[in-house]
Amino acid sequence: MGQEQKPGRRLVLGAAVLGAAGAASVGTGGSALADDRSGERGKNRPGKLPVPAVVAHRGASGYRPEHTFGSYQLALDMGADVIEQDLVPTKDGHLVCRHENDITATTDVADHPEFAGRKTTKTVDGKPLTGWFTEDFTLAELNTLRAKERIPQTRPHNTLYDGRWQVPAFEDVLKWADEQGRKRGRPVWLHIETKHPTYFRKLGLELEPRLAKLLRKYGRHRSHSPNFVQSFEPSSIQRLSKLVDCPGVCLLDAPDSQPWDFVEAGDPRTVADLVKPEGLKWMARFADGIGPVVDLVIPKNPDGSLGEPTTLVRDAHAENLVLHPYTMRNENTFLPLDFRKGTDPNAYGDAFGAFKAYFSTGIDGIFTDNPDTGKLAAADFRKG
Repeated sequence: MGQEQKPGRRLVLGAAVLGAAGAASVGTGGSALADDRSGERGKNRPGKLPVPAVVAHRGASGYRPEHTFGSYQLALDMGADVIEQDLVPTKDGHLVCRHENDITATTDVADHPEFAGRKTTKTVDGKPLTGWFTEDFTLAELNTLRAKERIPQTRPHNTLYDGRWQVPAFEDVLKWADEQGRKRGRPVWLHIETKHPTYFRKLGLELEPRLAKLLRKYGRHRSHSPNFVQSFEPSSIQRLSKLVDCPGVCLLDAPDSQPWDFVEAGDPRTVADLVKPEGLKWMARFADGIGPVVDLVIPKNPDGSLGEPTTLVRDAHAENLVLHPYTMRNENTFLPLDFRKGTDPNAYGDAFGAFKAYFSTGIDGIFTDNPDTGKLAAADFRKG
């Protein structure tokens, strides 16, 4: 894995590096991504993100089936600062937006008798999965399917929209973002994730060159372009950093987990190693930010309540890394114990209180399934 730094592509953080107090003092004109002062690149950045920024996790997935145009449009209409897409390939090499290549739970594929023979068992990143997979379908075939709610037991209201939208091709999302940006007079920011890049590389379906080609086609490949590229595999961000100049983000899971590319390469480091100062310094050589699971920012106590914040925000900001942790949701089942209300796991808890706790650490933004809640919480936080 190469460790060279790409000259001139590093982003300089604004007031966010001051920590919680600094973040609280930044108004809507503050930016989690200030201009790159190290050279000419970045001087014409097309807009700034507020601190803290609200990233719509798979769109407004708390209200619509995830990764659909219904979810993306609602997130934008709710005022989300950035909208996330997860990318997986089709058999014929197109990129589509699904959280996983296993589409069993997020589409009506099981209801299509013509595809019954496509059901199979595969091992993806070391985990055996049985179902239907995007890499076994052409884009035209996927277009015959319809999306549905992934967790209907938790979000039964979302099932109202089952069957309403197709699986979106990423190129169509880029066209939509450009169109919406023209209508609004400001760019639509995207957070674009490569899913299982090592797995797909072995299948001859490399994600990075396909993504880079599309970003270049739509003029979103520059250091000042209104999008991030992200991955749980650092080597994917390293590859993308050589193909495009837009900011890269390394996603980080539980402390004892390993990025799958590390497993494949025999690299013994875990996420616990990557969040140490030396790990952050290493990622800063090719990335501009990190996307840690929220427990890396504030661990939970054994009873599920919030504990004391770690030094991750301070340490990452010392390396000029942006922090966009994941994922905040409104339902009790997803909230820390001390922010739950009542006994119904699917009822809403004190999401505003939880947002405030995470914002108070000085993070630059957060992923959420409920961008309207996140926007209100961020506005409250800025007011102090």
